[in-house]
Amino acid sequence: MADLKEGAAPNDIIVGIDLGTTNSEVAAYVGDRVRVLGPVDEKMLPSCVGLTPEGELMIGQTARNQQLLYPERTIRSVKRKMGSTESLVLGDREYSPQEISSLILRELIGWAEVALGAKPTKAVITVPAYFSDAQRQATREAGALAGLEVLRIVNEPTAAALAYGQSDQTHRKVMVYDLGGGTFDVSIVSIEEDVTEVLSSHGDNQLGGDDFDDLLFARFLDVFREKHGVELDKGHAAARARLWWAAEDIKKRLSSEPFATLREENLVTIDGEPRHLEYEISQEDYEAMIRPLVESTLDKVNQALTDAGLRSNEVDDIVLVGGSTRTPMIARILEERTGIKPHREVDPDLCVALGAGILASRLSGHEVERVLVDVTPYSFGVSYLDERGGVPYPHCYRAIIERGTPLPVTRTKHFYTVYPNQEGVNVCVYQGDDPDALRNILVGDFYVEGLTPAAAQNVILCQMRLDLDGILQVTAIEKNTGLSKHITISNAMKEMDPEELKKARARMESLFASNRSRAWDQDVDALDVDVEFEDDDADADSESTEAAVDPEWIQLVNQGRAIQERARLRLPSLNEDDKEEVIDLNGMIEKAIEEEDAGALQEVIDELRELLFFVEG
Repeated sequence: MADLKEGAAPNDIIVGIDLGTTNSEVAAYVGDRVRVLGPVDEKMLPSCVGLTPEGELMIGQTARNQQLLYPERTIRSVKRKMGSTESLVLGDREYSPQEISSLILRELIGWAEVALGAKPTKAVITVPAYFSDAQRQATREAGALAGLEVLRIVNEPTAAALAYGQSDQTHRKVMVYDLGGGTFDVSIVSIEEDVTEVLSSHGDNQLGGDDFDDLLFARFLDVFREKHGVELDKGHAAARARLWWAAEDIKKRLSSEPFATLREENLVTIDGEPRHLEYEISQEDYEAMIRPLVESTLDKVNQALTDAGLRSNEVDDIVLVGGSTRTPMIARILEERTGIKPHREVDPDLCVALGAGILASRLSGHEVERVLVDVTPYSFGVSYLDERGGVPYPHCYRAIIERGTPLPVTRTKHFYTVYPNQEGVNVCVYQGDDPDALRNILVGDFYVEGLTPAAAQNVILCQMRLDLDGILQVTAIEKNTGLSKHITISNAMKEMDPEELKKARARMESLFASNRSRAWDQDVDALDVDVEFEDDDADADSESTEAAVDPEWIQLVNQGRAIQERARLRLPSLNEDDKEEVIDLNGMIEKAIEEEDAGALQEVIDELRELLFFVEG
């Protein structure tokens, strides 16, 4: 008898699908690796289905855009209904959860067909580890309704472990911490050779990033009421929708930036007078706001460990899954409680789909062991003044870009000047992980002068950008004024040989001994943040000239670019009149940016946003 081999015929196209509560993705083997597929940079499809008032079917972002205005015509989080007999109302008809899920799957198949040049016929689909037999069968039925033969139903933590390459190692116990938009679950997975077993799983299917959004949304409603004396009740659906979307945007920014400012013009008109809302919130305030929710997940972690018969020190790795795990506090708390630094080398939004894609690729006959990602092999940071052993020490060090971070990457930490009316700071950039900067490798330094006199500590943002070619751009920015200076360092990831390292440390020891007093003009304290700034290019290995960069202008430009991209993605579905108007408005955005006209740019952004709001439902 011939040997049997599990899989599919050579011509079958098999894809891996993460059918998520909030977002769904599809992945397949393309070129030389597994990739998440989708139009341009749009790799996540919101798991949302809707009907316009005219009866037109919408799937994904357009459906999600209308959910606050037309909740009766929109279905989201259908995954929570899988396996039930509940009927879901959409417009004037009722559908089963499987039917709604099949529409999401069909859209993903369309994305894959465009990318692969042929329509997929078979799939691997992931489900939560705690899904019952009825829920798993419902998922298979959804696949069949979408025209797919479902070869495998795979547990999400198993798929995540595959994406992180954990199957390459033997006898590992892995904690998969999955915090998505609508649900949280934690699984303890045992991996030994080719066998992956879920030992325990616990969670909360009513906890996720959407709850973070709701807290910010409630804060914004309170601030608006306090400022204007107006309750944005059901009579102001459009204003509430704008604030809800703004809350999601602010959440994402506060997961990586130290401060974020909400600016919404003309939210409502009261007695003929437009009412606006501008409000700044810090990352620290945001983390305090969501901390009770994050702390509640730790109870589930402890329960999962207990059910698996393990203590935290018996877990080998922690894998982060779900976009909400981008909040720095989550990895920080997990490391504090377990002593294990969580893995975050793979995009947490996409790792489950990538894992499903790996299994699908293997079933197709491809030899795929793990996802290939480019990460920085070294950490990069700056020195600052703090205490060591109770004594002030000017060469304390904390990484801004941490070793193992996927490339390209932009990270920023904020520091403070040391004394009142400090006029300048010296920024010394190092490669390494030692808390003593002098034991790391100095890769560059520059001086920022002309700071605004301030009676209290002045906030200085230190931003680092590292690209795939190992070029590191470091920018120091005075938060209040935008005054900035930066340096570009080529070959930042090139490791020094032992002799170079010895000489570099000797130079720094000498500098420390001879310039101790000046070196105390360093910054103190730091928070890990992510920002997007546009700055002038600088010649490699040389210091740039001083430039005044207005953070508000940068933020406005970023808003313009974002709305341009959103409009560009919508172009194919617009009628000719709307398409022509969108093209004209995009051109006006470019002109306003080129002329640095903030008023004109804000006006055209608002006009384009309003147009898209109506054409998207």
